[in-house]
Amino acid sequence: MTQMMMMPRAALVPFARGALLAAPALAQSPPSAETRFSTGVMHLREGRVDLALEEFKRAAKEDPKNPYFQKGLGLAYASKREWKDAIGCFRKALELNPYYVDVRNDLGSALVGSGDREAGKKEFIAAFSDPTNPTPEISARNLGQVYLEEKNYPEAINWFRTSLSRNKDYPDPYLGLGEALVGAGRLEEAVAQLEAGVAAVPGDPGLHLALGQALFRAGRFTEARPQLEEAMKKDPAGPVGRQAATQLKALPR
Repeated sequence: MTQMMMMPRAALVPFARGALLAAPALAQSPPSAETRFSTGVMHLREGRVDLALEEFKRAAKEDPKNPYFQKGLGLAYASKREWKDAIGCFRKALELNPYYVDVRNDLGSALVGSGDREAGKKEFIAAFSDPTNPTPEISARNLGQVYLEEKNYPEAINWFRTSLSRNKDYPDPYLGLGEALVGAGRLEEAVAQLEAGVAAVPGDPGLHLALGQALFRAGRFTEARPQLEEAMKKDPAGPVGRQAATQLKALPR
């Protein structure tokens, strides 16, 4: 029998690029800097990282005291895995606005990327614990992901569950929780959690794929097939759809 593929593991998810557009402090910056910033956001969203970096640099040069410009610059550096520069920008953004809690997620992820995992965890915990954090589920999920990568399954399971307690419509912690439970040898629990995820977020192809793979691993091939087919249907040309197609080929006929 073909060996089952691992369930998809998403990267850390701190980078709320859309939040950059809702920056009230922009009104205090020169119009040209605001324009450069908005252009940088557009480039970053569309994958033109080098162009985004240049626009953010110019915006930050015109107004070095705008924390949103510093966050944008940090995101561009992080996209290039230039962790030292990214960390510096995120720390500068927090210095300029200590209440910009969302940046702690960015800083935590950059620290983890740089290899300083313990410092990254501390930033995620600080973000999660801050009552003004608009997305505590992301901070908790990021903590779960770090522990999952370290194969500390009890802590990973705890933080993924915590994330879901804050937002049951967030698909990423379902994926992480499923993988952590599989790693801990609790396959049937993983299936149950992924079924809950599919019920809560039926439009997410990754959840259908993960559930199909978990059912495959449990030997429940008849149930696995429709989940894998649904993943293909929802992401026919993407990586999730391709993984689902490969897994379907391994199903016994």
